[in-house]
Amino acid sequence: MIHAVVLAAGLGTRMCSPLAKVLHPLLGRPMVGWVLSALRELDAEVTVVVGHQAEAVEAALSAPGIHFTRQEQPRGTGDAIRSALPTLPSQGPVLVLAGDTPLLTAATLRRLLNGHQGPVTVATFEVEDPTGYGRIVRSEAGIRIVEQADCGPTEAAIREVNSGAYVFEAAFLRESLADLQPHPPKNEYYITDLVTTGARALSGFSAQEFMGINDRAALAEARLLLRRRVNRGWALKGVDFPDLDSVEVEVDVHLEPDARLGFGSLLQGKSRIAGTVGPHCVVRDTVVEKAATLLAGTVAEGAVLHSGAQAGPMAHLRPGTVLEAKVKVGNFVEVKNTQLHRGAKASHLTYLGDAEVGEDANIGAGTITCNYDGFHKHRTEIGPGAFIGSNSALVAPVRIGRDAIVGAGSVVTEEVPDGSIAVARPPLRISKGSAERLRKRLKGGA
Repeated sequence: MIHAVVLAAGLGTRMCSPLAKVLHPLLGRPMVGWVLSALRELDAEVTVVVGHQAEAVEAALSAPGIHFTRQEQPRGTGDAIRSALPTLPSQGPVLVLAGDTPLLTAATLRRLLNGHQGPVTVATFEVEDPTGYGRIVRSEAGIRIVEQADCGPTEAAIREVNSGAYVFEAAFLRESLADLQPHPPKNEYYITDLVTTGARALSGFSAQEFMGINDRAALAEARLLLRRRVNRGWALKGVDFPDLDSVEVEVDVHLEPDARLGFGSLLQGKSRIAGTVGPHCVVRDTVVEKAATLLAGTVAEGAVLHSGAQAGPMAHLRPGTVLEAKVKVGNFVEVKNTQLHRGAKASHLTYLGDAEVGEDANIGAGTITCNYDGFHKHRTEIGPGAFIGSNSALVAPVRIGRDAIVGAGSVVTEEVPDGSIAVARPPLRISKGSAERLRKRLKGGA
């Protein structure tokens, strides 16, 4: 069994946010959740050290195999590990990681564990400019870490630096923590003080994977790198991307082989995509079956598009929308809690809320279902083959029968029986030759 400690108690003041740093989202997962995901691939038993907003962090991360311990006061990384001791074994290796390193992969952690020797092993990498990093000073006795503030000219020139990822032998960790001394002026305990005689550096790791997230700029950079990593994984499984950087796919989204994603689209939540999502669509918790299409600029949340259905461009599918086969929902149509049966069409400029639209029904431009009376929502039923003329208002609860016709501009407040025609509009009045007289009168009044 692999045991790991993840340090997630920090304030993260440079994020300039009331949200705990480790909870800032990256592709639908908290920052620290990416570290836990890598550890999950190793089947590790994990202790997360929490402090700032402890309750929120615990609620976000709670899962089987995850334990929590609280660092009551922010007294440094050494003190944070000390708070985790009750959850750790008495023998064996313990992996210690920072919670703000979301780019870590399971492959890197396996390599660190496999290369572990002695009481402590530190993952290291080389950088062109080591400013700000703890330098790895090697000797015959082992290694030690010299922090930036303590570097002399010789140490400052060292390019091999500390990654912040360690493997400790549990017995050594318990013994050494008991002797750890605080550093003035804050009286904090540092994990780097545990890297003493016999410690080993395992070099050659990627600096990118150990990038710590301390501000919003670094968060944006990590999002870009993770986006490319996730998209590349899906592309290798047969998903078509315009490029690997412009589409954002959150981690709980499932994509089927030959799904097609448009430039700038955003896929969120538990969406499942087998068809086509056009450019600049926002899709959340939505199913797009094979041969179904969301055209450019469409927003879909909690919707289902069956094979052959099409929505957009610039449509809005709200929760409870179901578009069956060969349904067409066009530009600037909003649909909410409504099922459109096979072949039904609402091609443009329409609102359908709390409704059922029968097979092959046609909804004209400007039609609205008046589903809300200020207190309650009501249903509209439109029968198979019905034709609703443009600019009609269907005042729910109301039923439009099979093959019925509603004339353009009608306000329908009662049932229209099957096969009937309903026209409800004032008579048209025409005053011949009066247009010019009106213009002259209005100009004179000006």
